[in-house]
Amino acid sequence: MFRGTIPLLPLVGSTKAIGVQSRCVRSAVKCQNNVSTSPSALPSQARVVVIGGGVIGTSVAYHLGKLGWGKDVILLERDLLTSGTTWHAAGLINTFGSLSHTATELRQYTRDLYTTLEEETGQATGFMPVGFIELAADADRLEEYRRVSVFNRHCGVDVQEISAQEVQALFPLCNVDDVLAGFYVAGDGRANPVDVTMALAKGAKMRGVTVAEHAPVHKVLTTTNTFNNRRVAGVEVAQGDGTLHTIHSEIVVNCTGMWACELAAELGVTVPNQAAEHYYLLTDAIPEVDPTWPVIEDPGRCTYIRPEGGGLMVGLFESDAAAWHPGKKIPADFSFGEIEPDWHRMGPFVEAAMERVPRSLSAGVKKLFCGPESFTPDRAPAVGEAPTLKNYFVAAGMNSIGILSGGGIGRVLAQWITTGAPDVDVTHMNVDRFQRYQLTPSYRRERVAEQLGNVYVCHYPHQPVESARNIKRSPVHDRLTAKHASFRDVSGWEGADFYAPSPTHSKSPGPLSWGRHHWFPHWAHEHAACRDNVVLMDMSFMSKFLVQGRDAGRFLNRLSTANVDGACGTITYTQWLNAHSGLEADLTVSKLTADKFMVVASDNMHGHTLAHMQKHLAVLMEEDPQCAHVFITDVTGTMAQLNVQGPASRRLLQAVSSSDLSNDAFPFRAVRDVDIGCALATCARISYVGELGYELFIPAESAAHVYDAIVAEGETRHGLVHAGLKALSSLRLEKAYRDYGHDMDNLDALVHVGLSFTCDFEKPGGFIGQDATQTLKSQGLPTRRLLQILVQDPEPLLFHGEVVVRNGRAVGDVRAASYGHTLGGAVGLAMIADECKINKNYIDDAEWHVDIGGTQYPIAVSARPMYDPTNERMHC
Repeated sequence: MFRGTIPLLPLVGSTKAIGVQSRCVRSAVKCQNNVSTSPSALPSQARVVVIGGGVIGTSVAYHLGKLGWGKDVILLERDLLTSGTTWHAAGLINTFGSLSHTATELRQYTRDLYTTLEEETGQATGFMPVGFIELAADADRLEEYRRVSVFNRHCGVDVQEISAQEVQALFPLCNVDDVLAGFYVAGDGRANPVDVTMALAKGAKMRGVTVAEHAPVHKVLTTTNTFNNRRVAGVEVAQGDGTLHTIHSEIVVNCTGMWACELAAELGVTVPNQAAEHYYLLTDAIPEVDPTWPVIEDPGRCTYIRPEGGGLMVGLFESDAAAWHPGKKIPADFSFGEIEPDWHRMGPFVEAAMERVPRSLSAGVKKLFCGPESFTPDRAPAVGEAPTLKNYFVAAGMNSIGILSGGGIGRVLAQWITTGAPDVDVTHMNVDRFQRYQLTPSYRRERVAEQLGNVYVCHYPHQPVESARNIKRSPVHDRLTAKHASFRDVSGWEGADFYAPSPTHSKSPGPLSWGRHHWFPHWAHEHAACRDNVVLMDMSFMSKFLVQGRDAGRFLNRLSTANVDGACGTITYTQWLNAHSGLEADLTVSKLTADKFMVVASDNMHGHTLAHMQKHLAVLMEEDPQCAHVFITDVTGTMAQLNVQGPASRRLLQAVSSSDLSNDAFPFRAVRDVDIGCALATCARISYVGELGYELFIPAESAAHVYDAIVAEGETRHGLVHAGLKALSSLRLEKAYRDYGHDMDNLDALVHVGLSFTCDFEKPGGFIGQDATQTLKSQGLPTRRLLQILVQDPEPLLFHGEVVVRNGRAVGDVRAASYGHTLGGAVGLAMIADECKINKNYIDDAEWHVDIGGTQYPIAVSARPMYDPTNERMHC
């Protein structure tokens, strides 16, 4: 039984229930800094209006000030600074734990900023570098943290693996009986969220930013031009006397935390973050506690524990989590608010957490605090410019790490606003990745409970998403189910991951581990079938757009590095760049007729691909409307995609079609309509697996008929095998094919990822980013290059983030990996960066290893595909 006492402070669920200590701290700091401007004194013009006075809003304003925009920036807070969710944050500062360069950099920058803000502003941040220890109390977490620690050290995080006895020496009350190891960063620790926010606000004001409290935004103003392109125009601010004050502005930034979803939705912008209940317990004073002890994080017990107020704070990210107010508006007056805690649900989690420090079980409970924290569907922040509203930026959905990454998020967004492009990889957090169905209350209720609960799970490489499923299904979903498909979430679609050989074999992806799973041989069979014979893959989740009109070819050619406006009936692999040469898309463009094109991109880049086209079409409409006869239609959901791949693919398709599919009549890169059974499909001869193959684009109403015709013939006479996404991944990585958003990002130029061959520098009109790309090419071979690697030992597995070592020195890390069943070992794509040019000698005249969890394995390295480097198999 739980042995703590009943909370001493009442918890009534009121929107004005404020902790006494927080109220005193808040008021004292506010008076000290005097950062706020009266709403009645607000100007009527600004370049940027930042909405929201939490740690994110103040950080954005502070960094805009640092970049010289301060006098043209206004920050508006509806009540008092920090009054939303910032005030009750735990303030943990831990740079260890992520396999993302961007996330790690954001944390490092934030920690460093908090160490200097007091000297700069005179306002303390409360940052205490007392240290941070991540506990591994089971073998799988030990494996995870060893893998992560190798990557983090490569990123500059000084993380040390320490023994259980060393953990106890640093935190004497910690029970370490089951601890296998701790992962300790001495320079991490904790900060005071209110103090941090006040320091950022003061720093912003010192640089000319106007900061106004009690200034709720009533409405964001927009304007629409004659071409129906929308942009922000300013805001209306509600004043105390009931009147509205208008501030005209070029840019508006939504930093409203848990209110971001509803504020954005009013403008037709999708930001599906959802508030969830978040708990921590405060004990009475414990005499033995030293405030300089490090923070302990014990994910196995769903807890973090640190000294607080003479006792301990026991924080929770419970596996059985709960959304707060799903489908309802967050009360406008919810300031310094608390939620009545659910003792019945939380009791077992609290007791398990407190058993890590048994002394806490005999201490009195001062308070079980529950307050809202907002989470996104994929537990990544929502950052960037809205795809449907020009100059409307978002920085929200921090997933309970707003204090930890707030400095970095503010810096990145300020850079983005002032220069037009981010200077970090944002493919995983760009706000344009979201889809409108994710705004539904049921979806957000289900998904936020899972995502909060996943904060402290062991992060296995094949961790499935289980909530809010079966929302989007292929027209042949039922047929794949009958073939024993194991489905996983693919940007909201149900995608076949692998196929069980029979109903008696498990279709479950688990039990999860860091080794080979029960489905490993099924995956190997599908892989081999593609290499040796023929497979069918359902790829209906791919993003598909029709681009039509008199000027469609010219428009797409301007976006594309390759010439996509050549002969009709041709599919072209190409990239889209920004003006700085950074990648924005990696896709194919099919010229179906003179004025009809089809663009196909990956599922995870659906929103970004559409936004990129719409953005540049809007510019074209304004600059040269006579050349903007272009219409973009999203046909993703109305068109199925079935891929038939492998050496026997031509023979199979020819058996169900009267169209001539011979190599002479239907060469590589041809695209045209063919009959399959009694239906028609648009057939493109292209491959993402390195074999002879075809992609069939079929109207949804005919997809089942086409599928049935292919399967009936294929299984009867051609040995057809169904293959899933695991096989797709291993096949494409053996061929070293790229995937934007996974092994390439917006910081990469074509020379860095080996795709300069797609450029046509001679085509009329050129392409966006051409000048910058030519400048890079003129500098010769790059010092940063994406290379293929193959582990020589067939046993170890690669997943992501493993560090690549050349002649004993770390020079890069794995961005994407799988198992090369044909090549005979784990295979991946790694970004290598060094001080010298990366040429053939650099690759060949060196000893290469990959570090997997602290053990180094020899690897082969190549700039060319290790599988069929001359593409003979695709062109046969």
